[in-house]
Amino acid sequence: MEITVGYAEYPTPNITKNSFDYRPLGLGYANLGALLMHQGLPYDSEDGRAWAAALTSIMCGEAYLQSARIAEVKGPFAGYPRNREPMLEVMRMHLDESQKLDSSRVPESLGRWACKVWEQAVEEGEEHGFRNSQATVLAPTGTISFMMDCDTTGVEPDLALVKHKRLVGGGTLRIVNDTVPAALKNLGYNDGQVNEMVAYVDEHSTIEGTPHLDEEHLPVFDCAFRALGGERAVHYMGHLKMVAATQPFISGAISKTINVPETATVDEISEAYMEAWRLGTKAVAVYRDGSKRTQPLATAGSASGQASAASAGATAGAALVADFTDQPVRRKLADERQSLTHKFSIGGHKGYITVGLFEDGTPGEIFITMAKQGSTISGLMDSFACMTSFALQYQVPLKFLVGKLSHARYEPSGWTGNQELPYAKSITDYVFRWLALRFLSIEERTEIGIETEEDLEALEETQAKQAADAADNKIGDVETTPQLKDIGAGDPIAFVPQPDAPLCQSCGSLMVRSGVCYKCMNCGATSGCS
Repeated sequence: MEITVGYAEYPTPNITKNSFDYRPLGLGYANLGALLMHQGLPYDSEDGRAWAAALTSIMCGEAYLQSARIAEVKGPFAGYPRNREPMLEVMRMHLDESQKLDSSRVPESLGRWACKVWEQAVEEGEEHGFRNSQATVLAPTGTISFMMDCDTTGVEPDLALVKHKRLVGGGTLRIVNDTVPAALKNLGYNDGQVNEMVAYVDEHSTIEGTPHLDEEHLPVFDCAFRALGGERAVHYMGHLKMVAATQPFISGAISKTINVPETATVDEISEAYMEAWRLGTKAVAVYRDGSKRTQPLATAGSASGQASAASAGATAGAALVADFTDQPVRRKLADERQSLTHKFSIGGHKGYITVGLFEDGTPGEIFITMAKQGSTISGLMDSFACMTSFALQYQVPLKFLVGKLSHARYEPSGWTGNQELPYAKSITDYVFRWLALRFLSIEERTEIGIETEEDLEALEETQAKQAADAADNKIGDVETTPQLKDIGAGDPIAFVPQPDAPLCQSCGSLMVRSGVCYKCMNCGATSGCS
């Protein structure tokens, strides 16, 4: 970590200079709550705090000892000479606090190590100085703890034995505390009992009420939030006392949430701040359950999306849980993906369509570039393509987009030079009919009225084959061929007009679609098809 100081980049010149002059570090740890649970120690207990203090003392003492050894070779940090005595005084204060540790509550070797390391650090520091002005802090580790497969973050207890993490891209991740089985075994339960209790926790999200568990072991599994259907949680004073136990062995401050219940009063929260000051903590962050609408972690998911603390009889930590499963989930494309680019021309206006593909070959994004166009139409097409891309990534079926946005009529429109799409009523009409031809099946295209001559021929062949099969399977002399009535030259022909059909330029009648073009049923004129 010391090496990174010289290679890191800093946001401002002042921060850069300060970092090089004082070389502060931020060594810390995570998973303390899981460690105490594994050892069968309640988080809010004298034994738990003694373990936490001893481990933190060792971490910080070893960091400063190594810093002094590096200073012997590389020299102390630039600001050390004018701060030598104040820093050595701080090191002696750390040593004094290590000698006050209650060694009777931790293994003997751990207690001795927690004191001896500070004696060595002070001795080496007095002789060589220190390479770093600051060595340790306790960060939240909210994300990296998951990458390290930790059950708890920083100095925190577990939020809940079963919790749900809200993902940035949408959806939730159900997280179960994997330390529970090991803790139960260390408390003396056999494999059969452990399996039953773990199954109970998985089903009920709490260990309260589980068979075989002794009442005296319940505090070992207390968490920051009270579970749905449960009654227990770490008291807010337990959080404060843990910060106070570890603060004497941390260079900087401790990032720790002080969870207070939804029912906490103004006076109780005020008292929490006063007690934090009396205990000598450097920082305190109180979180009152129910004070935020949503949160990254919650105790349980609600099937109906309407769960509340009042109806569920739980804390606001559980009440904050929304129905995350009903929220749209964005499907992101890979950083490197296949794409398809198509050049088109509509009435002399040229452009390009680029479609980025998911791994399965379905479209996930589109880009529309109009050549030699003004900023207005280019900007509109960019925005339109962006919105279409988001719709595809949030899993809106392409068929619905094509059905809604094809055949929209506005300028520019005209002949395209594309045999499959000879005429386009607008840019969006062309784009979505082209997408339909490339990525939708014949059945889907027929359903929304996007057919080519090849599609119609294929459908005619399919219908003819089905008719032939039906004729082969006819029973007796039942006539299966429909009788067609001859239509005279002057008889009217019934048809269902389409709302987007154009008027005939020859006689003014409403035209009907014929394949990819339009035909006038009155005079026989077409929109371009022969």
